[in-house]
Amino acid sequence: MGLITTSLTLRNPLDDRLAPYEAKALVDIGALLLCIPQHVATQLQLQEIQTREITTADGQRHTCPYVGPVEIGFKNRVAFQGALVLGDEVLLGAVPMQDLDVVIVPSRETIDVNPDSPNMPMAIVK
Repeated sequence: MGLITTSLTLRNPLDDRLAPYEAKALVDIGALLLCIPQHVATQLQLQEIQTREITTADGQRHTCPYVGPVEIGFKNRVAFQGALVLGDEVLLGAVPMQDLDVVIVPSRETIDVNPDSPNMPMAIVK
């Protein structure tokens, strides 16, 4: 199995005048959050909420801006998240994937809506 990617629509829900950003995103269940490059944060005019300290896969610590809110669109799903401004591509982590209620489809190297809840996202909250 290679890298898992998907198409997402990212939008600033606080400013309808801005065009959405159509992204090819790397899917990584080992990462928790949504990460976006600086140019996406700039294009969507996302406000920095705070600075966060992160640890990358190589064990090094860094600080980076945390911006938001970001509306994530995927097929018939929408989720609202904050995003770390980091890297050179959009990265979809486990938390927004859970919020969108999507599953990985390894044979197609992509994600899709949860087949157990095709019409609307489902969440377990107990």
